[in-house]
Amino acid sequence: MLSEKESAVLLGIARDTITNLVKEQKFQPSPREEKALNQKVGCFVTIKQNGQLRGCIGTFVSERPLFLEVSEMATASASKDPRFHPMEPSELDNFSLEISVLSPLEKIEEIEQIEVGTHGIYLEKNFSRGVLLPQVATEYGWDRLTFLQQTCLKAGLSKSAWQDADTEIYIFSAQIIKE
Repeated sequence: MLSEKESAVLLGIARDTITNLVKEQKFQPSPREEKALNQKVGCFVTIKQNGQLRGCIGTFVSERPLFLEVSEMATASASKDPRFHPMEPSELDNFSLEISVLSPLEKIEEIEQIEVGTHGIYLEKNFSRGVLLPQVATEYGWDRLTFLQQTCLKAGLSKSAWQDADTEIYIFSAQIIKE
């Protein structure tokens, strides 16, 4: 678990990364001494404007320290999320950030292992993959079945694909850091 101070540092890195990216200025976070910010774990960076999703990209594994991974995912969320155009200077005054620091993926055999509000879902079938963070189910008031169905749809699969023998389902938890 990250402390309040460490969480604030990560939010600052993400915001500085996005601001400098949009202004076309170079930015490289300074090395960090905090052990928690140097752990090699996955994370997602979510950008919202007026409470609406504006970008969200992440990774489940990392070979970089967390503070650098947050910077990379902030860059990707602001400029490479295929659902949105790259952020523009006019958007810098009105965005909020959320960082999800992830636990390792755990493959499950029974859907009863999914705890809505605690776990996110990652599933894959053939070449299709879908992921929804733990907070998504809570934000929309979904139950376990709806959460699974929505993850399938996000992967471009039928909403019942989670039941197929060749679909692999993984769960993970996250520490959610919000501005």
